[in-house]
Amino acid sequence: MLEIVFSLFTLTILEIVLGIDNLVFISVISARLPPEKQKKARQFGLCLAWVSRLILLASAIWLSRLTAPLFSVADFAVSIRDIFLFCGGLFLLVKATQEIHHEMTSLTEPERTAKPKRFWPIIFQIGILDIVFSLDSVITAIGLTQRFWIMAVSITIAIIIMISASEMMSRFINKHPTIKILAFSFLLLIGTMLIADGLHYHVPRGYIYFAICFSLFVEWLNSVHRKRSQKS
Repeated sequence: MLEIVFSLFTLTILEIVLGIDNLVFISVISARLPPEKQKKARQFGLCLAWVSRLILLASAIWLSRLTAPLFSVADFAVSIRDIFLFCGGLFLLVKATQEIHHEMTSLTEPERTAKPKRFWPIIFQIGILDIVFSLDSVITAIGLTQRFWIMAVSITIAIIIMISASEMMSRFINKHPTIKILAFSFLLLIGTMLIADGLHYHVPRGYIYFAICFSLFVEWLNSVHRKRSQKS
């Protein structure tokens, strides 16, 4: 019993940590929608993430085949997982670059760039990235326990917590324009990490999260400095 509780707790924490990059992407991309549709998009996107992870869990045997070499280029073996991660990373790099460009041009051309995006194209983008982000999450879950129900429960708990946190994160990002640019930079960082994983060069996520936390700390210091300067 103690082993089951420990596995459930550990796996839930890991699923939350591994879902941070997904949560950042959903929070940032949903901000392009009209305000009344943003919350629905975030909830729908995270529900898509939950469904995609459960489907991948149920297809554990098929999932294990994704890491098997599909073809080789010289001595470099390429699997379906590598292609997924590489393409997902490229998509994130392109998307984050476009969003940064949009934010920069909206400062000088607000009338031309203020058009809100449509709901379903945004959901489609979220759905694609959900699958990519879910691969590592599910592979990690399968490596920690063989009990399907523990994996399913931990993923469900993690998604519920992420749905609750998404509102707070989105409000914070929208309230602070500099944080929004920082969030796009995080997406560039995560995209680079996914491409590196697809090329078999694994970057420990601890480095990525440290860089993100350090950047947020520096931004917090800048915010404090700006407030004190305004008061004086």
